[in-house]
Amino acid sequence: MRIRGAVLEEIGRTRPYASSRPITVSELDLDPPGAGEILVRIEAAGLCHSDLSVVDGNRVRPTPMLLGHEAAGRIEELGPDVPDLAVGDRVVMTFLPRCGECAGCATDGAVPCTSGSAANNDGSLLSGGRRLRRDGDRVHHHLGVSGFATHAVVDHRSVVRVGSDVPPEVAAVLGCAVLTGGGAVVNAGAPRAGDAVMVVGLGGVGMAAVLTAVSLGLGDVIGVDAVPEKLDLARELGATVAVTPEQVVEQGLTAPVVIEAVGSARAFEAAIAATAPGGRTVTVGLPAPEARASISPLALVAQARTIVGSYLGSAVPARDIPRYEQLWREGSLPVDKLITSRIRLDDVNAGMDALADGNAIRQVIVFD
Repeated sequence: MRIRGAVLEEIGRTRPYASSRPITVSELDLDPPGAGEILVRIEAAGLCHSDLSVVDGNRVRPTPMLLGHEAAGRIEELGPDVPDLAVGDRVVMTFLPRCGECAGCATDGAVPCTSGSAANNDGSLLSGGRRLRRDGDRVHHHLGVSGFATHAVVDHRSVVRVGSDVPPEVAAVLGCAVLTGGGAVVNAGAPRAGDAVMVVGLGGVGMAAVLTAVSLGLGDVIGVDAVPEKLDLARELGATVAVTPEQVVEQGLTAPVVIEAVGSARAFEAAIAATAPGGRTVTVGLPAPEARASISPLALVAQARTIVGSYLGSAVPARDIPRYEQLWREGSLPVDKLITSRIRLDDVNAGMDALADGNAIRQVIVFD
């Protein structure tokens, strides 16, 4: 079938992307779903730093690649051997499929799936296949999803069904921002009753971590960012304290659980410094591969502190997304407040500029 999608042509073009236009919106051919795969009509897709990191070259992927990994839509067709899903179901895309058979899948989310990671690096679906073509040439998939398009074929293990009452924009954000930020708190941070949670970096993932920490109702929730408007939103979402990185140092603020969601070596160092003795630093940001940080091993030992790397919020999507869906339904996780703008597919290059400038929490492409 013919679809319309946003294809990254070349990595590392100069900014502004609205001028250099590394992403072109064009027509492509989409093959029908194979065994274990489904065809989804995309309803909404969020712009995330994981998309930007491919555009700017921090994450090198094969091109041309149809971008987008945070998306939701309706199933239109099932391939052979697809269990527990039906045409018409609304599904949330998840950007790391789990094969259910490897050593990583046996860790309850702590370690990424080996097969899923390999497929993501290769630009293929979990089966190893590719279903996208343009002018006869193959186009790579982004993280098994390629959600910046009118339709996508994905492995059934790359989706989780949600209720039809969940708006598409909310459903999309559940699949990355909330799964990653919320999981960093719940799964990797594991705060106890009374524990304060500090979140360093208030983009989409960081703000979702704030929202999740507030929903737990434990101790104080401290949001940290250099952008005043983001601090205002953190307070609106229920953060007890919202301060700049400089104020963290000036006021000597610490917390037993600190989430780093910037993707910067300096932010990582600041998060470690703000972790209380006996506490845990959880890092979910994705810095450039060559980035290096300096830490004190003595402080880790003498103060019994722990550093945890958390990919996809150490989540098991089939387990965790229904939890967040229910919290949203109960009103304690107002995910819609993370959405700062709704844009058209044709605006995707300008959207990447806004993301790089730090001016957006979550921009969502809405499809008719």
